[in-house]
Amino acid sequence: MDVQKITVQDIRSLKGRRKITCLTAYDYPFAVLVDKAGIDIVLVGDSLANVVLGLESTTQVGMTEMLYHSKAVSRAVKRALIVGDMPFEAYQVNPKDGLANARRFIDEAGCDCVKVEWFDHCIDVVRALVGENIGVMGHIGLTPQTADKLGGFKVQGKDAQAAQRLIEQALELEKAGCFSLVLECVPDRISGLITARLKIPTIGIGAGPECDGQVLVLHDALGLFDRYIPKFVKKFIDLSPLILGGLEDFKNQVQTGVFPDKPHSFSISEDEWSKLKNI
Repeated sequence: MDVQKITVQDIRSLKGRRKITCLTAYDYPFAVLVDKAGIDIVLVGDSLANVVLGLESTTQVGMTEMLYHSKAVSRAVKRALIVGDMPFEAYQVNPKDGLANARRFIDEAGCDCVKVEWFDHCIDVVRALVGENIGVMGHIGLTPQTADKLGGFKVQGKDAQAAQRLIEQALELEKAGCFSLVLECVPDRISGLITARLKIPTIGIGAGPECDGQVLVLHDALGLFDRYIPKFVKKFIDLSPLILGGLEDFKNQVQTGVFPDKPHSFSISEDEWSKLKNI
């Protein structure tokens, strides 16, 4: 049976109808599960740097890694909208490179659209991409690629002036052609205000319940990353102790000779074994 692929237009049309679900994925097996669960959007996030590659900053991951993992995800996903997260080097080092790099996410990696974080020349990049019919998800609030300019990993928009800047950024991104907008670490009432002002859906992460949808890093939601746990993270299942228990069981069974046993081994017939011993 053919599966109906979710499109950018489908996501836009969900605003005001029902909440949108989004999770990250970085490899084939997890992407298969996220898609089977019926999640609307799979984000191949540059959080890959932290939760998969063990790097300190998302700025340390580049096009090579992001395209490699996006290809794996695109092989797995049949239904969800796949969003390729543009890494820092793809558009912030030289904004003029943004279009060519966005095309690579679509043409080479099989993504349906891309995500860009707010920075000084963000609007120019979004307009260039949208002008070439590339769907763009915007991202404001705490933008990890430029967190150093925001005073670190802190909630954004906590005073009236800062909140007004976020509202203006959101409206500019909508006008430039973004089909949706991620709000990260924004006070709930500010997120609600932005959501009400926009015609495009908002996807919150640490931005309260009034957004049109929610996104989490998969490894956070599954309890697979504990180097640091933001306040907004909820573990929907804690897999780490379960996996650790299984690994320890493997070690013990190998060391005691319990594994592999007969059902997990291959055999040769007695006749052939006899022939071999007589050679």
